[in-house]
Amino acid sequence: MKRREFLATAAAPLVAPAQAGPRRVAVIATIWRYLSHAQHFGDRFLVGYPHEGVWQRPNLKVVSLFVDQKPEGDQSEERAREFGFTVYPTIAEALRCGGSKIAVDAVLIIGEHGKYPRNEKGQVLYPRYEFFKQCVDVFEQDGRAVPVYNDKHLSYSFEKAKWMVDASKRLKFPMLAGSSLPVTWRLPDIELPLNCRVEDALMVGVGGSDPMDFHALEAMQCMLERRRGGESGVKAVQLIDGEAVWKAGQEGRYSRDLLIAALSRSDSPLGLTVADGRTQDLVGSGELQKLVKNPAAYFIEYNDGLKATLLMLNGAVRDFNFAARVKGLGVQSTQFFLPPEPNVTYSACFVHKIAEMFLTGRAPFPVERTLLVSGMLEACLTSRLEDHRRLKTPQLKVVYRAPRQSQCCRA
Repeated sequence: MKRREFLATAAAPLVAPAQAGPRRVAVIATIWRYLSHAQHFGDRFLVGYPHEGVWQRPNLKVVSLFVDQKPEGDQSEERAREFGFTVYPTIAEALRCGGSKIAVDAVLIIGEHGKYPRNEKGQVLYPRYEFFKQCVDVFEQDGRAVPVYNDKHLSYSFEKAKWMVDASKRLKFPMLAGSSLPVTWRLPDIELPLNCRVEDALMVGVGGSDPMDFHALEAMQCMLERRRGGESGVKAVQLIDGEAVWKAGQEGRYSRDLLIAALSRSDSPLGLTVADGRTQDLVGSGELQKLVKNPAAYFIEYNDGLKATLLMLNGAVRDFNFAARVKGLGVQSTQFFLPPEPNVTYSACFVHKIAEMFLTGRAPFPVERTLLVSGMLEACLTSRLEDHRRLKTPQLKVVYRAPRQSQCCRA
């Protein structure tokens, strides 16, 4: 099939497959073992999951799997035997189920975990782009494109991430990506009003770079994208760490009030609370500086003038919390609730969104959110590498509108 013939075919809306029965899903993963993302997401497609008080079994069936690495504890072959699908040696064979044409109705790409190198910025070079491109090659060769979910950020490279989103637009297949934080429960259950005026914003995150700061940035972004005018992209970023973070706070570069509001939503404060159970004002008492040995501040300057800050505060809390000052509403704050291992039921919140796209052919929220956050993170890590300098980011002029309806779990 010639490319222009394929494009004409792909322009038609996605409809249910002609064959009877469930829609067929191919899983493309770096690894599949206990507590890996492939296990969290893949198992839910195999056995179902709880969502808002109901056990869900979407009309979807995993029929094929590709895994790039099989470390000790690999579960891929065991799962294949138990649930009756095949592990294929290549991505193309997994999408074609060993035949000559694409034989699945959706693709789940889980490029997280496994042994992969890091670059000079500290980014793990997961082959998400390479996995995705091989899928696109099959789509083009076979003249049929299907919905694709890509776990976490799209790529360590904004250029590669943009290629991925552009390919989905060019071939007209729905695409979803990102973190579970935007769709998990919130404590309290709040959503910023659509078209509100956000005056200032701050996010508190924990964990290492680059995986956990991505979670925090995307959680912040899912709140801020609802502001007046929609998302218009990011003008500049800067990442600082160590004592410079506390100095920036003293100079008013980020809001002390918003920091207190965010930390006051945490239910995992460390320090004296762990030692003898007392509650504490981490900011006012000065305990924050004692607990956090190496803070990091990610400063984000948006094209519309909004400034937001992510503070990574390892040692102070163990959860993710957001606060913003909204015109007419004052300070709004919430915790992005993450239930513990091994069930990590927040993954079910995201699986439900993925299943929705696989079944309807429509993504519940724009993939441009993850594209923008992927670029924000890469630029921030570049800033740290280049002596913490402020970087202009004209490439991050990513424009989109937030969905009108809230996408987080509500029950």
